[in-house]
Amino acid sequence: MGKILRILGLGLLGLVLLLVLAVAVLLPGQIKASYPQIDGEIQVPGLQGEVEVIRDENGIPHIYASNEHDLFFAQGYVHAQDRFWQMDFQRHTSRGRLSELMGSNTVDIDQFLRTMGWERVARAELELMDEQSMAMLEAYSAGVNAYMADRSGTELSLEYLFLKILNSNYTPRPWEPLDTVSWAKAMAWDLRDNMDTEIERAILLKTLSEQQINELYPAYPEDMPVIVPDFELSEESISVQQLTPHGAEVSALMETLSSRVAALDALLDSDPNADLGSNSWVVSGELTASGMPLFANDPHLGQSAPSIWYQVGLHCEPVGPDCNYNAAGVSFVGAPGVVLGHNDRIAWGFTNVGPDVMDLYVVLVNPDNPFQYEMNGQWVDMQVVTEEIVVAGGETIEMPVRITQFGPIVSDTYGSLTDFDETSGLNLPENYAVALSWTALQPGTTLQSLFKLNRAQNFEEFREAAREFVVPSQNLLYADVDGNIGYQMPGYIPLRAAGDGRFPAPGWTDQFGWVGYIPFEHLPYDYNPASGYIVTANNAVVGAEYPYRIADVWDYGYRAQRIVDMIENAPGPIDVAYYQEMLGDNMNLGALPVADALVALDYGDARLNELRDLLAQWDGRNDKESAGAALFVPVWKHLLAQTFNDDLPEDAWPNAGGGSGWYTVMETLLAQPDSAWWDDRATADVVETRDDILARAFAAGVDEVEDKLGKDESQWAWGDLHTITFEHGVMSSFPLIDRLFNPGPYRLSGGNSIVNATGWGGSPDYDTSTIPSKRTLFDLSDWQNGLQIISLGQSGHVNHEHYADLAPLWADIEFIPLHWERDAIVAAAEGRLLLKP
Repeated sequence: MGKILRILGLGLLGLVLLLVLAVAVLLPGQIKASYPQIDGEIQVPGLQGEVEVIRDENGIPHIYASNEHDLFFAQGYVHAQDRFWQMDFQRHTSRGRLSELMGSNTVDIDQFLRTMGWERVARAELELMDEQSMAMLEAYSAGVNAYMADRSGTELSLEYLFLKILNSNYTPRPWEPLDTVSWAKAMAWDLRDNMDTEIERAILLKTLSEQQINELYPAYPEDMPVIVPDFELSEESISVQQLTPHGAEVSALMETLSSRVAALDALLDSDPNADLGSNSWVVSGELTASGMPLFANDPHLGQSAPSIWYQVGLHCEPVGPDCNYNAAGVSFVGAPGVVLGHNDRIAWGFTNVGPDVMDLYVVLVNPDNPFQYEMNGQWVDMQVVTEEIVVAGGETIEMPVRITQFGPIVSDTYGSLTDFDETSGLNLPENYAVALSWTALQPGTTLQSLFKLNRAQNFEEFREAAREFVVPSQNLLYADVDGNIGYQMPGYIPLRAAGDGRFPAPGWTDQFGWVGYIPFEHLPYDYNPASGYIVTANNAVVGAEYPYRIADVWDYGYRAQRIVDMIENAPGPIDVAYYQEMLGDNMNLGALPVADALVALDYGDARLNELRDLLAQWDGRNDKESAGAALFVPVWKHLLAQTFNDDLPEDAWPNAGGGSGWYTVMETLLAQPDSAWWDDRATADVVETRDDILARAFAAGVDEVEDKLGKDESQWAWGDLHTITFEHGVMSSFPLIDRLFNPGPYRLSGGNSIVNATGWGGSPDYDTSTIPSKRTLFDLSDWQNGLQIISLGQSGHVNHEHYADLAPLWADIEFIPLHWERDAIVAAAEGRLLLKP
């Protein structure tokens, strides 16, 4: 969750300070009121039998039950014990009901979410659930509600004490399966990719040619790895008509659209400028010391407090027809099962594909009837849904949502179209609007797919489960105890009647609409490749010969290439220790060509040349104590600004802490010393070349690092610039109290486009915004050798011993055991709780 500070504003400051004074007296007793019982026995109505919850030395619960109802009931109970506030806040967000919790400050966000209809889609998805999946959701909900039954306020979580400032009468309602299903839509939004690119491209059409835009979005490099290099289909390539980009009116629409998207991103900690992605790779036993596969996964997501992940073991005891489940890994609070992990036979992990699954359509609205739009020369009726937004402390707002055949009109909730003459300087007709087609707005079965992945026993069952994994499309990685490794890309990937989705399409005709999805049988997969390894790091899934269009912009492959290099150049048979080193690798491959260009110059200044020599000694690693990294990163930031800011609108300025594409763009430009991109438009009498801009950027970077770290370069360290303070979704907004809820700062290594992907987005101070949210390593020769770390701790209760106890370990790329064997769990136990019916 993102900080609400931007939403709440500063008007509450006086009231907050008064509360701080009162809480100073009450706090010691209030803090521990929500701490869970972890020993002894508890009578819990709703159970069918006894359930044992053993918490290991890191607070990770391992749940043992004799039937599946009780297993998932207990998981809901334990999630609520440790993280109920997080669950409650998440469900209000994803269902577009944040104003019921936070009041009028969040109405705009609720209006947008209700327009997209996440809750409407989630209701439809519940109808698609099979009996077993629905039983899991209902048992889980019953467990959450059993914990809530006799608790309120700070007995649930300390945050409810402070919520009284915004909503004095709030009482959490019972949990229901809809709360679980709707959260999947928020995760799909967080992992979206191409809509932001589509908006930006449309805005750039105002000032750049299509060729210039293509230079800023280059094709995936031919020398970078693809996930399935030899995937072939017998079908002929699809012929797709290319869409001619539209004019300045669309650009103006997109500017307003972009500003509204940013508001939701702030809430969800979704940073489109950050290097959001993930790593996952597996090597076969042919390459390992044990003779069995080794498996790694580290999803890169926005930082938050508490962590997005909750570690758990779920064990049927015994495993049999009535209880056929046995898995461990990480879960989402608010949902049953394991999202990423292993069962007794297979391991699985995800990285984001980043396909083009969001299209914007410019529709022509009937000026005499706002509920009609033009389609193929005729006015047709829109579907209209009335949404009611309940506002705490205010009146209920009725909001009509207009839905076209492409999807909802989102420009209604992104801002008025009537003031574009003022906001864009363009004469935009008032009867234009923007509709969104997005695969996540089609009812699907992704959550059910996850439940089936948890139970899969072989690659065939894994692929059958993946068939139902529709949104967001992920690279699914696989390994099993028989020594097999595999991969499957699933998901709804649209087939367009015409156009390629790069720019907004005409919505007054159906010729640019979607006509279906790539058949699952034609989606890329791999099984026991001859190379002996599979690497996924958001890089291209397939090569240019693949007959369907998945995406035109991928991560540009620096992380994938580095992982491949480490596998192929391992000093010997690969073991667990080497995998740990790989997960913490800080090599910045994208920086190397830039650093080479910088050190080739004579700066005509003794101090600058001295620091040039320092950069020449840098090994390209963004290690925590690296002086070279501390110098390079500010120089890189200034190089992008000096090169592109004069040519691009401010909203499109390059982000040095963002995506890998800027490294690819810059490497191409470095070979073109007289490119027009190098010329500074602000100097009318001078035409700058590459070396002029490199020199400027180097001097500016030196000034910045000396200002921040001093003039003694022997004391420079990247970790002194690059830190993280984890931010609580709501409590970060409260002065003084925020320090209690926000762990940090911690010094970090890594950066964007690096395996250790601690991205800093657009932060001027290099503060980390996206992180390896967890790091996992599985040894298929022995599950008990599994290692894992999440970013903070198991508990969501501030000041609890497990609230942030893992953060220092995570920051130093250290791990804890992910126990599997019962004897090991019992030996490490800090608490044993028996839940009885």
